[in-house]
Amino acid sequence: MTDIDANAWVSSTHRPMGFAEFVVVIASIMALNPLAMDMMLPALPDISSAFHILTANRPQAVLSTFLIGFGIGQFVMGPLSDRFGRRPVLLGGMSLYCLASVFAIAAPSFETLLLARALQGLGTSATRVIATSIVRDCYAGRRMASVMSLAMMVFISVPVIAPSFGQAVMLLTQWRGIFIVLTLYGVMALLWSALRMPETLPMSERKSLAIGEVLGAYRQTVTNRQTLGYALAAGGVMGSLFAFVFSSQQIFTEVYGLGHYFPLAFAAIAGGTAVAGFLNAKFVGRIGMRAISHGALVGFVAAAGMMFVAAKTQLLPLPLFMALAALMMFAFGLMIANFTALAMEPQGHIAGTASSLYGSITTLLGIGIGTRIGQDYDGTLLPFATGFFLSTLAALAVVLVVEKGRLFKPHRMAGQ
Repeated sequence: MTDIDANAWVSSTHRPMGFAEFVVVIASIMALNPLAMDMMLPALPDISSAFHILTANRPQAVLSTFLIGFGIGQFVMGPLSDRFGRRPVLLGGMSLYCLASVFAIAAPSFETLLLARALQGLGTSATRVIATSIVRDCYAGRRMASVMSLAMMVFISVPVIAPSFGQAVMLLTQWRGIFIVLTLYGVMALLWSALRMPETLPMSERKSLAIGEVLGAYRQTVTNRQTLGYALAAGGVMGSLFAFVFSSQQIFTEVYGLGHYFPLAFAAIAGGTAVAGFLNAKFVGRIGMRAISHGALVGFVAAAGMMFVAAKTQLLPLPLFMALAALMMFAFGLMIANFTALAMEPQGHIAGTASSLYGSITTLLGIGIGTRIGQDYDGTLLPFATGFFLSTLAALAVVLVVEKGRLFKPHRMAGQ
């Protein structure tokens, strides 16, 4: 495949929707997940009080349960979309998300709330898988990476404002009001997708749901060195991101005493990911996915190592923590879209199933890592910094194995 071929459109089936609207719709679909995650951060203490939770780290389950539903759901959403098409699975998942949000509004107990959160996560698993599959249906190579970067720029911008938005909602109502907002946004995104997003998978490309064929597609995905390797690496860096999200409210309010101002500190750190997404979309076609993502991964490991040393020596004041965390989130923004594009590039013939399995691997691995780091929180920054460093160091080791020790080198024949 030449660069010209790789950068060309794979399909024009999303027309008459223009390029800009296409990117915005994909981003709005993907934003359901981070909105449902990060708007909840300011609400965790109030939820804990409302349900009389006494264990300090227990409220993190509001976040981790959502992600478990999100991770498990991705196993089935891809094969379903490869069989029945992208639209019905996407619209079905978004409908489930809206219903689960209503369920959460009326939750009478913490356990019921966790069930609603798991169903929300299950619904958003469709949006994540289908959005990636639709992009892969329509684009390939560096052009795919550019589209993913633009969508991820909007997607990653959401965590910057979501905690502050959640805090504002709570000032006007209380924690259940956040679910009202999530419901309204979900309905709006559902209607926009139903009216404007056409089917991008032609009937001739549909796959069977026969167990043998599905397992065969999974086998093709996990036995591809590039796909599996970048899925594992993405899971490692996702783990550090989830750990930051799970622990941020406690770190900023308990360690640094920021109180209700913690969403501002969270936004300052997360903002780097949005900037990185914009820069990646601008330069990935010229520099290449490997050069950018590998450089970002090395930078992430270096910053995480510095944070570990500073935490170990108890010399990690708020300005240094903010600077290092922002640098790592900036690096994350440069990595994640490129890792996704690199993993999906060999899987065009089974994009839905491959995207499904890729998403499950990265999410569940990230949840496992992030939950372990979050539950190890002991009132200090050392467990957090240690987990960051080890998880990203492992990601670097995996990438070195995948690339056979050669970093930064583009595979020009693959358009990368």
